[in-house]
Amino acid sequence: MMESDNVKKILVLHGPNLNLLGTREPEIYGSTTLTDINEDLCQQAKKAGIDLDCKQSNYEGELIDAIQQSGEYAYIILNAAAFTHYSIAIRDAIAAVKTPVIEVHLSNVHKREEFRNNSVISPVVEGQISGFGINSYKMALYHAILKMSGDDYNGK
Repeated sequence: MMESDNVKKILVLHGPNLNLLGTREPEIYGSTTLTDINEDLCQQAKKAGIDLDCKQSNYEGELIDAIQQSGEYAYIILNAAAFTHYSIAIRDAIAAVKTPVIEVHLSNVHKREEFRNNSVISPVVEGQISGFGINSYKMALYHAILKMSGDDYNGK
């Protein structure tokens, strides 16, 4: 059992430029705003009896601080955005904490520019979900809720 088994809180971290969702490259990211995503996730979490905290930052250090201070959370859902591809500091912060992290991306990073194919954080996260728009976040939240309830996907 993980140390945070009794914790009923999840932290959602959104990285740089995600505050521009809804207007930023809608052909790639869609028209859903970050507020829409957060509200949708909060409703889904509430139904499961989970508290959800959502934070967005364009600053690497703020995301690192949030990861380092994540002890009260059972899970982190992280869209590190551009930091995914080069932030060894975020990678090291994830590796340094016990809180499991799920990496999410709205777009399919493997179908985009070549530099987006590399995730320096993937080796230290529980898993990666990408390419499903807002549903990438929803799938990550669903997984976290299942794991928090002790479900191992085998009906237990």
